[in-house]
Amino acid sequence: MSSDARIRLVDLVVRRNGRNIVDHVSLSLAAGERWALIGPNGSGKSTVLKIASSWMHPTSGDVFLFGRQLGRFDITEIRKDVGFVTPAHDLQWPLDGLDVVLTGITGTLETPMRWEPHVDDVVRARAAMREVGVEHLADTEWYVMSQGERGRVLIARALILQPKLLVLDEPMTGLDLTAREQLLDTLDELAEEADELTSILVTHHIDELPASTTHAALMAHGAVVAAGPAAEVLTSENVSRAFEHPITVDYRDGRWSARSAQSARSARQG
Repeated sequence: MSSDARIRLVDLVVRRNGRNIVDHVSLSLAAGERWALIGPNGSGKSTVLKIASSWMHPTSGDVFLFGRQLGRFDITEIRKDVGFVTPAHDLQWPLDGLDVVLTGITGTLETPMRWEPHVDDVVRARAAMREVGVEHLADTEWYVMSQGERGRVLIARALILQPKLLVLDEPMTGLDLTAREQLLDTLDELAEEADELTSILVTHHIDELPASTTHAALMAHGAVVAAGPAAEVLTSENVSRAFEHPITVDYRDGRWSARSAQSARSARQG
C-alpha cells in the first residue's frame, strides 16, 4: 500500500453476533482520489465508511488517517479534516441555509446555545456556499429547500473547514432526476476546484457516480470483490459478482450505467 495514502485501512474486521460484517478489508486512498464504495444492502460498505471517517473502530485491523494510527491519538484532533455528508440530517429547528453551513464549524446539527459566529466564520460559510453554487440559499429556511438544494448545502457545510477528506453517505437518496444531476455536476466541479481533496461516496447504483470518480471498490458479504481505478473495477464481470446477478455495465461520456444482462441482450436483439 502507498506510504503517502491519506486513508489506509489494513485487514479490517468488524465482528457482530458471531459474524464478520466486514471481512479482512484493505484499502488505500491517496490525496485527490475520488472513490466510490459500491455494493448491495448488507455488504459492509457503510461500516467501512464509518471507520474510514473515524466514527467507528474495527474489531481488528489497523486504520491510518492522514498518517496517524487510529487509537493512538485524540480523534478530535483530526475531525476538522473530515467533512461528512448524509441526507439523514434531521433538524429540529427552522435554520436557514447559512446557519446550517455554520454548524459545520461547531460540529453540531443545530446552532449551539449562546454560540455566535465570528465575522470570519460567516465569510467562510458564504465562500463554501458559493463554491457549490448555493449562496442564494443563505436566507432560505431548510424546510423550504428541495432535497437537491439540501444536499448541496450539506456539501458546503462539510467544506467550511476545508477538510482533507469528504465523505458522502448515499447522497443521492430521495433526489429526483434533475436534483441528482445537479448534485453530480456540483461534485464534478468540486473535483476540478479542489484537486487535492480526497473523497469517498457510498452508493448502491453506479449510475449515481460523478464523472470525476477515479477509483472504486465493490463489496459483497463484508469483503472487497475488486478495488482500484474505476475503469478497471466497474466491469460487467466484477459488478455481476458483487451483486450476484448477471449485470451489463456500460460506460459512455464519463458516466456508468447498468442493467440486467438479459435486458441488454433483448435490447440488442430488438
